[in-house]
Amino acid sequence: MRALFRVLLALSILGLSAWAALALYFGPLASTAGAAGVAAFGLFAAISAARRRGSSWPVTLFAVVFLGFLFVWNGVEPSNQRTWQPDVAELAWARFDGDLVTIHNIRNFDYRSETDYTPRYYDKTFDLRELDSVDLIAVYWMGDAIAHIMLSFGFAGRDYVTVSIETRKEVGESYDTVRGFFRQYELIYIVGDERDLIRLRTNYRKNPPEDAYLYRATGPRENARRLFLDYFREINELRDHPAFYNSLTTNCTTNVLMHTRVNPGLHDYSWKILLSGYAPLYAYERGRLDTSLPFEELKRRSYVNGAAWAADQAPDFSQRIRAELPKPPAQR
Repeated sequence: MRALFRVLLALSILGLSAWAALALYFGPLASTAGAAGVAAFGLFAAISAARRRGSSWPVTLFAVVFLGFLFVWNGVEPSNQRTWQPDVAELAWARFDGDLVTIHNIRNFDYRSETDYTPRYYDKTFDLRELDSVDLIAVYWMGDAIAHIMLSFGFAGRDYVTVSIETRKEVGESYDTVRGFFRQYELIYIVGDERDLIRLRTNYRKNPPEDAYLYRATGPRENARRLFLDYFREINELRDHPAFYNSLTTNCTTNVLMHTRVNPGLHDYSWKILLSGYAPLYAYERGRLDTSLPFEELKRRSYVNGAAWAADQAPDFSQRIRAELPKPPAQR
């Protein structure tokens, strides 16, 4: 038992020191010396803990160092006041008046290329009594396992509002998955026109190219309303109280799952959420998509790149990309 305790203590020290070192190296503190110091203290303490006659003072010293790191780390707070890249400079928010909701800062950039664009935002009032659809959008660029997931809310087949959960990057920053574990990026819910959030990915991103699939979700209108309200509760909350993005726990897929829990049904966590490219299959298996077709056939028919290319800047972009899509059973 004593030997087992020594092994477990040593492994715990190694794990904590590795996490702290990575946080110091990849996180906003960006301290190479601090990361090396914590790693060295951890290794020394782990060796001492594993030895039968090892001294206890290295373990005590590591505990002091680690608690000091936690104190500093907990002082790293998210902010809305940074020099943001233009595509994430404005935060969306909503004002409710009964069944009417006015969404501010809906993004609708005029793109000439992925990096050359004219920023444009608009405000629009929607009637929640007309909210009658929710579509799941999955965008792929590196194989089947990884996708960016967005939801689009439809109002009477006329207006669509898409929400994309992303990292809010500062000028000069680029996305890095590892850094996303360690408080490097703030979280942002981009509320956009489909001519922006879908067309950017289908028509203008080339390196690598991206493939977009739009799935018509099933379910009663009250589910769509609850989901919409929960999304915009969080959007308004982030405007006043910023939060960090996390590559594992707070990202474009896990947050979608979190929001869907406002509705009844099974919302268990799955590896298909961790590997976000399989999120549409997860929704299909739970009856949230059209199950009258085999999933592979549904996926083939939900591909919208060609339609998005043809529609481009057309005012009825959203209607055009849906013209040939399979409709969910409730709309047939």
